[in-house]
Amino acid sequence: MSTVTLRGNEIEVGGSFPQPGAEAPGFSLVGKDLADVTLESFGGKRKVLNIFPSVDTGTCAASVRRFNELASKLENTVVLCISADLPFAQARFCGAEGLENVVTLSTLRHSDFLAAYGVAIASGPMTGLASRAVVVLDADNVVTHAQLVAEIADEPDYDAAVSALS
Repeated sequence: MSTVTLRGNEIEVGGSFPQPGAEAPGFSLVGKDLADVTLESFGGKRKVLNIFPSVDTGTCAASVRRFNELASKLENTVVLCISADLPFAQARFCGAEGLENVVTLSTLRHSDFLAAYGVAIASGPMTGLASRAVVVLDADNVVTHAQLVAEIADEPDYDAAVSALS
């Protein structure tokens, strides 16, 4: 079990956070059309997993906007924005913001993703949601960068994530 903070208050995070050099765990998540989407759905592409609690918070929304901007400049790369939000809410947010360069995925029906990626908030008021993290995978699903953000209210290190794609 890891720990992070939420506005300075320590919270526990369960699961096994992937480390650089490791093969990424497979997953199944829910796409905007309510169909299951797997890691294999993005075969042959590099992947940036932008994992966060909810798009309805300022920091989470900012990360989706920033990764949308970055994604437009990345070749053979897909940015997956993963949260517990319903696919309808994710689509509504991206539509209202004009965000077309990211893929939103929900842990709805697939909360096992949280433990598999070591981001399961296990204590505090956000228990059951994902902690903030970024995991970058190469085209073969090997982890090239992994950041479990120490303070959930902080944005991830975008530069480090993009550098891992070089």
